[in-house]
Amino acid sequence: MAFELIDLPYAYDGLQPYMSRETLEFHHDKHHATYVNTLNKLIEGTDMASMSLEEIVKASAGDASKQAVFNNAGQAWNHNHFWHWMKPNGGGSVPGELEKKISEDFGSYDKFKEEFVAAGVGQFGSGWCWLVLDGGRLKVTKTANADNPLTHGQTALLGCDVWEHSYYLDYRNKRPDYLNAFLDSLVNWDYVGELYSKAS
Repeated sequence: MAFELIDLPYAYDGLQPYMSRETLEFHHDKHHATYVNTLNKLIEGTDMASMSLEEIVKASAGDASKQAVFNNAGQAWNHNHFWHWMKPNGGGSVPGELEKKISEDFGSYDKFKEEFVAAGVGQFGSGWCWLVLDGGRLKVTKTANADNPLTHGQTALLGCDVWEHSYYLDYRNKRPDYLNAFLDSLVNWDYVGELYSKAS
């Protein structure tokens, strides 16, 4: 069964002024749609056509002959979550259990934020920065291009897209400003908390 582009969980102008309508239209309707459509073409008629998106990511990771499949499957999976990792009037307080765990593993929320922004800024070129659960501990990581925590045995709780198409129309070359706005005003902590509850 072919994969379909998921709908945004809010209006195109729902994340303004931190992420513009124009950015969402290009990012969701062009970039994300292309990943989904290209993946469908690549797996049509293969044994991967019956797999879930997560299974395809894991099965194609590290296989040079399946690099194109991995790139498009990884980005499709990443973006399916990315839209839900944000919401109108986001940011704010972190759910209790997750907040407690962040304080335990990072020392404080501010320390987590510092590490997360640093990971995003420090990712050279295109990629993602993540809050993951790894062996029972929360960690901040970063990955290049389409790579994600699935390929590293980690559970992704929060991810921020630092490909230029995610922020350049709104922030130009100021990636730190974008990452701070993401944490302060866009993150859907309820969704992050749900993922943490399921994984812990």
